[in-house]
Amino acid sequence: MQFVNNLLLNMELDPKLVKPLAIIIKILLIGIICIAANFISKKIVMTIITRIVTNSKVKWDKIILERQVFRKLSHIVPAIIIYSFSSIFPTYQPIIEKLAITYIIIVGLAVIQSLINALNDIYQTFEISKVKPIKGYLQVVNIIIMTIGIISVISNLIGKSPLILLSGIGALSAVLMLVFKDSLLGLVAGIQLTSNDMVRVGDWIEMPKYGADGDVIDISLNTVQVQNFDKTITMIPSYALISDSFINWRGMQSSGGRRIKRSLYIDTSSITFCTGEMIERFMKVHYLSDYIVQKEREIAEYNAKNQIDRNNPVNGRALTNIGVFRAYISNYLKNHDGINQNMTLMVRQLAPSEYGLPIEIYAFTNSVQWAVYETVQSDIFDHLFAVAPEFGLRVFQNPSGADLRNMVDESSNKALIGKKSY
Repeated sequence: MQFVNNLLLNMELDPKLVKPLAIIIKILLIGIICIAANFISKKIVMTIITRIVTNSKVKWDKIILERQVFRKLSHIVPAIIIYSFSSIFPTYQPIIEKLAITYIIIVGLAVIQSLINALNDIYQTFEISKVKPIKGYLQVVNIIIMTIGIISVISNLIGKSPLILLSGIGALSAVLMLVFKDSLLGLVAGIQLTSNDMVRVGDWIEMPKYGADGDVIDISLNTVQVQNFDKTITMIPSYALISDSFINWRGMQSSGGRRIKRSLYIDTSSITFCTGEMIERFMKVHYLSDYIVQKEREIAEYNAKNQIDRNNPVNGRALTNIGVFRAYISNYLKNHDGINQNMTLMVRQLAPSEYGLPIEIYAFTNSVQWAVYETVQSDIFDHLFAVAPEFGLRVFQNPSGADLRNMVDESSNKALIGKKSY
């Protein structure tokens, strides 16, 4: 650089112009060197690295490349060059060095952040990431590194030791606790969620308080993202999963069967003892023939043993249409391809109510897929609604407008017939 000064002096220029021209030329030379170095690092070096990574069979180096770790690292080269040539400007050397170091620290923080994100991406390629996510922990590490980086930048600019700034942070601990309250609560919640295996990425959870009903797609330090079945995204604070209750359907999904628990309401006025004609008709039903034969034998033996007078249907034991209907439903479900026969299967009566007698079906489907589950459940109840009248039973429902109109029409017809006969 002294050569530049001598060259300008030999050109017999005004001595007053030599110094500013020399500074401008030096700045231009340093700029050209920085541009050349940046071009070499980004165009040549990055091209070589990209080819090596592309031809590599390892996945993690591709992830690092996608996170632009090497590209961000190349930004340090111009700053190092400027720092190295800062002695050319003795007057401004301290300022140039501080700015160069500050830039290097900021670029270093960006590189570390990209590396942390790359580490999380690499970890998510393993199956264990769904069970033990580490994104929350990496975010804590990122916060710590960023805090240290900011302190380093400030201490470098003011020319003081970082320890002085750290000693001052102790007085601001209450403020920091308030600012990072959600992060601290999220960290504690993340540890509890992970250690107790309460929720994983891919779990179907239901949390009505937050309007969440869908699959967990991400677990971070502060929030848990849930994609609802209508494709909306609900953000739940991590600590809410610890402080509030929620439903995790993972057990159902891993069991291989999804529960059907639905009732069919029977009008109690249609319940009656089975007549001989009804029993003969039931004997021809595929799922009832064996049941009817067995029950008729048991009833006949009981009544004969206890000398029951069957002239009165109240005496002794007898088949009822509701009992036969329950047996039919049970046998129907046992022979249904969509029902899991290795899990609980039950047809029971619940307490009668103003809506009639509930016949509840408690069973599990073979599939946990929502669409398949709904199809199987609908097919079963379609059949039961259609077959109930064959047992002399009426399914209860509140009177509709059509029912009321029919009643009025029947009353009008009877009145009209009565007038005509009169």
